[in-house]
Amino acid sequence: MQTTLVRSRFRPPQVSRRFIPVWRRNFLVWRKLALPSVLGNLADPMIYLFGLGFGIGMLVPEIGGVSYISFLAAGMVCSSTMNSASFEVLYSAFSRMHVQKTWDAIMNAPVDLDDIVFAELVWAASKALLSGVAILLVIAAFSLVDTRYVLWLLPLIFIIGVSFGALGLVMTALAPSYDFFMYYFTLFITPMTLVSGVFFPAEQLPAAVQFVASLLPLTHAVELARPLLLGKAPDDIVLHLGVLVAYGAAGFWIALGLTRRRLLG
Repeated sequence: MQTTLVRSRFRPPQVSRRFIPVWRRNFLVWRKLALPSVLGNLADPMIYLFGLGFGIGMLVPEIGGVSYISFLAAGMVCSSTMNSASFEVLYSAFSRMHVQKTWDAIMNAPVDLDDIVFAELVWAASKALLSGVAILLVIAAFSLVDTRYVLWLLPLIFIIGVSFGALGLVMTALAPSYDFFMYYFTLFITPMTLVSGVFFPAEQLPAAVQFVASLLPLTHAVELARPLLLGKAPDDIVLHLGVLVAYGAAGFWIALGLTRRRLLG
């Protein structure tokens, strides 16, 4: 009986086009505060980019043949995308699910929980895309972008948003309160940011740490974004994309199963 129940909760996702109105509802709510939201998402990465880029850049003239601030720009695009998607599926989605009971209200309409969770994932990736594009425009204004491959960054940013949005939804399904999310940021997001090549080449790390970093999604995001920003084609594109897609697909499936258990019993 218990095994059957577990299988029922973790059955394959059944998503329909009914997720679109849920996505649109989130967009319309966000649109009322769009400008402060975008500026808020820009502030933190821009402080890091120009503070560290010009500060450390005075001590480290070049990395891999490019200026340190150009090297850092790709890392900021990826980490900002990660943070934007994570904050949306953690704090905002948790509010809609647990505090405001918005999900319960939506399920009174002919919309399944699968559609709601998928809509949250797509919305988080969409919002991350908006944040990523805003950062790209800023760094392009400072001539830190080679425009030859820059358009390929747009689908990449969306995929990164999906990957981290799915991982964040797992935490949302498990969280008893907002305080729970501090463990996720402290024990996962922050260490990953430090070892994934955002601020310095991962090759400088000990071999064991490099191996762990190679398993993390942010590493693969940076490995794709940095060459594209510098006007080069990335190496091992299939591998890096495969890892990001795998995290997104597995994370969504697990998050959906945990959410079914939490809300549907």
